[in-house]
Amino acid sequence: MDKLFDSEFRLLEVLWDVEPPINSTQLVALCKERLDWNKSTPYTVLRKLCQKGAAKNENAQVTP
Repeated sequence: MDKLFDSEFRLLEVLWDVEPPINSTQLVALCKERLDWNKSTPYTVLRKLCQKGAAKNENAQVTP
C-alpha cells in the first residue's frame, strides 16, 4: 500500500472510532464535527483511501 498522508490517516481514525459500516453522509458529519472539514474534503480523502485499498465505499456504506 502507498504511504498515507496526514489527512488520510485522520479520516481513518474517525472510521476506526465508529462501528462499521458507516453511511458516507454520517461520515461527512463526523468529519465536520471532529476535524472541522467542509463537505467535499471527506469525499476527496475517502476516494484516495479507496484507491489505495485502505477503505471501501460501496453503496454509500464506508468501511476501513
